[in-house]
Amino acid sequence: MNLTEKKPRKILFICLGNICRSPAAEELFRQVVERRGNIAEWEIDSAAIGSWHIGQLPDKRMRIHAARRGYDLTHHARQVSVADFDRFDLIIGMDSSNISDLKELAPSPEAEAKIVPMARYFTMATRYDHVPDPYYEGAEGFELVLDLLESGCENLYNCLS
Repeated sequence: MNLTEKKPRKILFICLGNICRSPAAEELFRQVVERRGNIAEWEIDSAAIGSWHIGQLPDKRMRIHAARRGYDLTHHARQVSVADFDRFDLIIGMDSSNISDLKELAPSPEAEAKIVPMARYFTMATRYDHVPDPYYEGAEGFELVLDLLESGCENLYNCLS
């Protein structure tokens, strides 16, 4: 998808509960844009497949690990909706289950074409074809997610700029 000429570019990150991976991706990508581009040319958000955590801040463990790297995760969880397919240019799922759920929700083939896996932008740790859910993991799981997303968000920005 060519978004280099479109302004603002609208990106939505999706994970299961919108409390670990997608709010981290949202903030990491926002910081890449602030560091390398013009934030006014972007709309960046995140959402959940499920409704369990609506209104909640990201998982405390993810906030702690992110803060150690200088990221402040303040997004409040929300659930993805059909309207998001009209609002956003690119909808990025963290794993194959998220991608599958998004494709079921997509109201048209054009909307479905907006869905891409975050792993498309990985250049490091290529043994991963998804962003693993750290929710039931220890510290290593949260650190791995942040490593993958830092690399992936830089590459995503390069692809869209």
